[in-house]
Parts: sequence; C-alpha cells; structure tokens
Amino acid sequence: MPEIRVTPLGAGQDVGRSCILVSIAGKNVMLDCGMHMGFNDDVLIPVFALGRAQELCILLETFWERMNLKVPIYFSTGLTEKANHYYKLFIPWTNQKIRKTFVQRNMFEFKHIKAFDRAFADNPGPMVVFATPGMLHAGQSLQIFRKWAGNEKNMVIMPGYCVQGTVGHKILSGQRKLEMEGRQVLEVKMQVEYMSFSAHADAKGIMQLVGQAEPESVLLVHGEAKKMEFLKQKIEQELRVSCYMPANGETVTLPTSPSIPVGISLGLLKREMAQGLLPEAKKPRLLHGTLIMKDSNFRLVSSEQALKELGLAEHQLRFTCRVHLHDTRKEQEMALRVYSHLKSVLKDHCVQHLPDGSVTVESILIQAAAPSEDPGTKVLLVSWTYQDEELGSFLTSLLKKGLPQAPS
Repeated sequence: MPEIRVTPLGAGQDVGRSCILVSIAGKNVMLDCGMHMGFNDDVLIPVFALGRAQELCILLETFWERMNLKVPIYFSTGLTEKANHYYKLFIPWTNQKIRKTFVQRNMFEFKHIKAFDRAFADNPGPMVVFATPGMLHAGQSLQIFRKWAGNEKNMVIMPGYCVQGTVGHKILSGQRKLEMEGRQVLEVKMQVEYMSFSAHADAKGIMQLVGQAEPESVLLVHGEAKKMEFLKQKIEQELRVSCYMPANGETVTLPTSPSIPVGISLGLLKREMAQGLLPEAKKPRLLHGTLIMKDSNFRLVSSEQALKELGLAEHQLRFTCRVHLHDTRKEQEMALRVYSHLKSVLKDHCVQHLPDGSVTVESILIQAAAPSEDPGTKVLLVSWTYQDEELGSFLTSLLKKGLPQAPS
C-alpha cells in the first residue's frame, strides 16, 4: 500500500483561496479548493442591477447554504433591490431550471443576502457586497471601492466587461494608482480578480449567430473600436456578409430588395372602388387591410375577412386623453360649447351632439366631467379608435388651446 500524504497549503498571492497537496507514491497532485472566507477580508463585486446581479446572488446563496457559511452578503439598495422584488413576484417567468430546482421556496427569497447600508462598510470582519454600477464609474460601488482599495486583504471581483476610461477597466488593466476627483491619487492595494459573467455574446457567439441567420448586412454598434474592426473583417472575409461600423449619429443606407408580391382580395378592391376613388397608374394608393401570410404567400384582405378566416373575435381598442379647461359653467353647457366650436371648425366631418350630452366626431367620443376637488375646472375626456388616431390627436391639440369666448 503506497504512502498517502495530505498537506493543506495557503494560496500565496491569492487571498481567500486554499490548496491541498496530495502525495501518492512520490507523485504530487495539487487540489485547488477555490474561494473560502477563512480570512478577515471584504469582497466587493460591482454588478449591473438586472440579470447578472441576480445570477450571482443565486450562486452565492446556494454555496453559502451548502457550506453553512456565516459571512454576511449584502446587495446595494436602489434599483437592484427593486429588481429583486420583481424577480420574486414573477418567478414563473424565469427559466425552467430555476423553476424546477427551487420548487420548495422562491429562490429570490434570499436567506443569506441582505440589503446593504453605507454604515456596514466599516464593520469589522469579512463580508461580500454586491454594488452598482458594474464598471466602478460612479455610485455606491465606487464609494465602497475607494474605502476598501487601500487594504491588501480586501478583494474586488469584476464580473464583466468594463468600458475604456472607467475605474473598472483601469484596474483590470493592472493600473494601481488612480487619479480620482480633485486630482486625488488612490493607491489600489486590494486584490483584483476578473470572473466573466458577461451577458453579451463574444466574437465566436456573434459569428455563429450571423452564420445561422444569414443576413444580407450586419451593423456593429457597441464595443471597442479595434475589436469591432477585427470582427467586421472576420464577418466580411469568412461569411461574405456586408458589415458596417457606424459612429454615433452616422447614418448607414442599406441596399434592399423590397419587391414582395402580395395578393389583394377581390372584396377589399371592391370596397375601395365603392368609395369612388379611381386608381392612378403613376400615383401611389394607400390601402387599409390586414396582411396574412400562409405557406410563404402574402395576401391583403379586409379585417372582417381576416377575422373570419382566422376564427378570431374583434376587440375594440380605444385611446383616451384628458383635457383640463377652466370653465365655471355646467357640464351640459360646456359640452354644447364644444359641439358648436367643433361644428364650425370641422366642416368636412360628421359632428353630433347626443342626448346624453356627449359629442361625437366620427368614432371620437368627447364627454365633459367636473372633478370634485375643483368645481371651476372641467375635464374633457376624448377617446378614439386607432383608425381615427390622427383626427383624435388633432382634436386633443385643438381643445387644449381652449374654447372661444361665448358672446355676452
């Protein structure tokens, strides 16, 4: 039986890591046991409020639960706290793995992760803090970083990409002296680690996506210029796809082939002809209908025919806008003034004054109401269907200008 020797080791340069050296019959095997909180360290993890923060919280919550760790974990209040609240409410919308793994309790009801208070930053003993923003360019993450940067036992873990010029980018590039506000120099003694939890695809992922989608053109709009230029050349050379890299504010015109044959139903054509408008060969004509695609063929039909073919029920969608006017008269008198005003302005439209006191212009309904808190102010409720959206917007703007003075 060969002799087995197990020697626990420190980790040297990496605060918070542990290694074990196993010697069997003269052969050595080094086991890296990863992070543990055996040191009196503070760990800062700058994160963005949505997505990545919750992913990291779940990872640490699970590990803390399994290892029965007592080191406190905090996340900064504000947007992250609000985001966690909505993750709790809408856990059925998360992926299948989260729903299946954590059926006994809501995974976003964290036991070990609590809200952070600024006063906690000076607490003795180790802690882990998630703070926004993720690039250390402002906010609470930068404040905590400045407070902890001078202690070599502390650590900052950058979980994603940082834009050039941010503090996060500088420390990942190895910069140890940072010029802060007021030309103050901050010496960074704390450990700096990078752990990729990027929500963006890398160059390989983008190449795979472009290869699968087979687009005619690709626009690169986000990233570092040199890396975007490299990816642009790679897309053009390997995939034979036109690729553009427009600067902010620059317009790119893409050549397209917009000729798509569409069949028009006879019923829709007859309805258009019945309106007495004869088509002109050289003048474009606007047709209102519903576009249906079936077996890669397009047809333009009336909305009634589309509902019948698809077996759907029609739902009426109306938009309502409130117009506040200063008027001491009763609602009925004000509605009559609105009717007279619109009748004189909209001579080409059907304007009606209904028995219940409301006014209609085509499908647009206008009603007068008096809010109880201010009897000297009247509210006009203007509602319309999407077909009359242009007219509805015009009426709203017209009524906001006020009504003409009634003759004394």
